[in-house]
Amino acid sequence: MKTHARLLTTFILSLVWMLTACRPSSHRLETIDLAVGYIPNVQFAPFYVAMEKGFFEDEGIDINLIYGYEIDGVSLVGAGEYQFAVASGEQVLLARDKELPVVYVMNWYDEFPVGITVLKNTGIDELRDLRGKTIGTPALQGASYIGMEALLHAAELTEDDVQVEVIGYAQVELLSTGQVDAAVVYLANEPVQLEAAGYDVTSFHVSDYSELVANGLVTSADTIQNQPELVKRMVRATFRGMQYAADHPEEAYAICLLYVENLPEQPTGQQYDVLTRSIAFWSIEDGGNSEIEQWQNTDELLRNLGMITKTYPLESIFTNQFLP
Repeated sequence: MKTHARLLTTFILSLVWMLTACRPSSHRLETIDLAVGYIPNVQFAPFYVAMEKGFFEDEGIDINLIYGYEIDGVSLVGAGEYQFAVASGEQVLLARDKELPVVYVMNWYDEFPVGITVLKNTGIDELRDLRGKTIGTPALQGASYIGMEALLHAAELTEDDVQVEVIGYAQVELLSTGQVDAAVVYLANEPVQLEAAGYDVTSFHVSDYSELVANGLVTSADTIQNQPELVKRMVRATFRGMQYAADHPEEAYAICLLYVENLPEQPTGQQYDVLTRSIAFWSIEDGGNSEIEQWQNTDELLRNLGMITKTYPLESIFTNQFLP
């Protein structure tokens, strides 16, 4: 009996050792800072899923999510303070114009997720009807601001033709109370909230007028040169999170409960709708691939707006080499 007990103990210890060896232990994980912008939200489900399902851990990564303004995250990646950030293409181009060596390595959103939303029956039926109206925008920077400029440009309008007000993230409140005529929004977020509150809305999508580079994973040229395997592992874990969340939205929502405060427990309300609408924008079918035409369109828009002046090869600003 003692011999059998010793053999059983040895077997169990060996099994535990093998299982531990197959999965990186916590002290072997490399802590990586990822600036995601905004605030904790179901839109960041791919990262929450990748954290909880062990996708980052499988790649030897202990991810640290940092919330804040998108432009700050890109700048800090360019300065070497953070290893990665989530940012839209125009922020990468603006950073390059300031000689910050950032590179876009994975396309997260296949379509630019920004638009301008208005309440129906307010006389704003087309983009050109925005002339003389008050447009609220979260800030005079970032993807929201560029999206507004793209839509004004499509309507042959400029900021001189409208009244632009910085309103932070109060789009729903100010639009529903008539304090602004229109608001720059993330199409998977604020319109959903307004509809849930009983308002009929019209949203003008940037992607219906121009194909721009949307949100994706950004790193520095230095990280690519010195730690290419880290970039590959980071992209792989992030894409797994995207794919799993898209395939299992209810489970992804349940995971979001661990990271986002005040979410209803049941995946049936407006926040679940925000998640499912966000998934529709993701670059799942394209495998995170970035297209040169979208970069050309984004570059042209920024030059027309006078926001960038320097010339550089667009092929140096993004790469698809790390895609799974």
